[in-house]
Amino acid sequence: MAVESATFAAPRAAAGFEIGLAEFAYVAFLLLIFVGLSPFATRDLAALAAGENGTATESGFSGAGDIVRQIAYLATFALVAFAALRRNGLRLFGSISVLFVALLFWCLLSAYWAPEPGVTFRRAMLATVIVLSAMLSVDTLGAQRSLQLLRYVLAGVLIVNWLSIPLIHQAVHLPGEADPALVGNWRGLYFHKNITGAVCALTGVLFFFQALQTRRPFDVVIFLAAVVFTVMTHSKSSLGLLPVAIAVGCFYRLAWRRGVDRAIVCVLLLLCAVAAMGLVVYARGDIVHALADPNEFTGRMSIWQGEFAFIHDHPLLGAGFGSFADTGAASPLHNYVSDVWVQNISHGHNAYLQLFVTIGGIGFTLAMLVFVMQPLREFWRQDGSDVAFKSVLLAIFVFMLLHNFLESDFLEGDDPSWVIFLLMLAMLRQSRVLPRAAISARRRLAQ
Repeated sequence: MAVESATFAAPRAAAGFEIGLAEFAYVAFLLLIFVGLSPFATRDLAALAAGENGTATESGFSGAGDIVRQIAYLATFALVAFAALRRNGLRLFGSISVLFVALLFWCLLSAYWAPEPGVTFRRAMLATVIVLSAMLSVDTLGAQRSLQLLRYVLAGVLIVNWLSIPLIHQAVHLPGEADPALVGNWRGLYFHKNITGAVCALTGVLFFFQALQTRRPFDVVIFLAAVVFTVMTHSKSSLGLLPVAIAVGCFYRLAWRRGVDRAIVCVLLLLCAVAAMGLVVYARGDIVHALADPNEFTGRMSIWQGEFAFIHDHPLLGAGFGSFADTGAASPLHNYVSDVWVQNISHGHNAYLQLFVTIGGIGFTLAMLVFVMQPLREFWRQDGSDVAFKSVLLAIFVFMLLHNFLESDFLEGDDPSWVIFLLMLAMLRQSRVLPRAAISARRRLAQ
């Protein structure tokens, strides 16, 4: 009897070690993303104004090849991959779709024609490491546990952000900013208030649906704290998209339980789309006037016009992955935008245009299939998966899809918002695999 107990204890202990190792690797990865190696970094306002290569930019990430940062991400990836191999064996190769692999390969390949091949290759490798770390972690731990640990980390980051406001001087944008409108905006441990706003808004999304499920006071408090901190960042895009994402997630939660309800919601959404198109037609004069002014949308129009001009001249291959920011005269907009301030920005304030500029029409098509079409197909399915769980993922999906019309998150290295989107894709993939596995198991038992 003692021998039999020992026989069963050994596999259980091994499984416990593997899960513990996978959770440790995943949390280490999350902390590296959401806290980083230099939280509360002091903004070098003189360097930002000069737009020097290799200095921290508006995004908070360095254009230079930071060896410590590279080693940290490679070490974390090695730990994640080892845990995944121990837990799943060769099945780990199924954690990422073929289309996503093709997209990453195209990003790496673009170094061949990029003006700065070394920069493009390093940034594409970082993007690949981040993607694989996220996908392997979720595949190893499962969607539910991965989301739970993500909530824990984001709640901790939010608490640190709140504590930093009275305690840490640079947790608020200080006087001397190139853009005076930034002064006084809360940024917490992040480099720029727009990063903080997006992370806090997504934290609010996660804890809204958690509170809806559990009714626990803690979840409600974290949701409210996330919303208030988002307000104090004055990140308009994140604040405006937060209620939209929550509303869409709630509609999905209610409608996708029955086919009839889904049909009704789809008709209502179609009517809303028609009404929106009518509003655009009615206000077309004001819209055209705004688009014609390069200074509208805090200078974004100047950037977008330059991007459209570059895409017109280079529609197929693009300028090379990661070539948009911190590349000096090699920037794809160097010959398309005369305003010096615009040439020193860290991103294009529109991920869709920026993807087209950097990886061309081929890469853009692959990206849209991976980031938009595949998730939409999974959300449309009624396959027996947990609708309440998928409603959270849909809210993140909608937020990020709309957020990227005004900001650039897709494939942005270790940008926190991008990593949350990545984890959402991985969890959505898991939510599809698990119900199918359960159905197959039931069929085998019935035979």
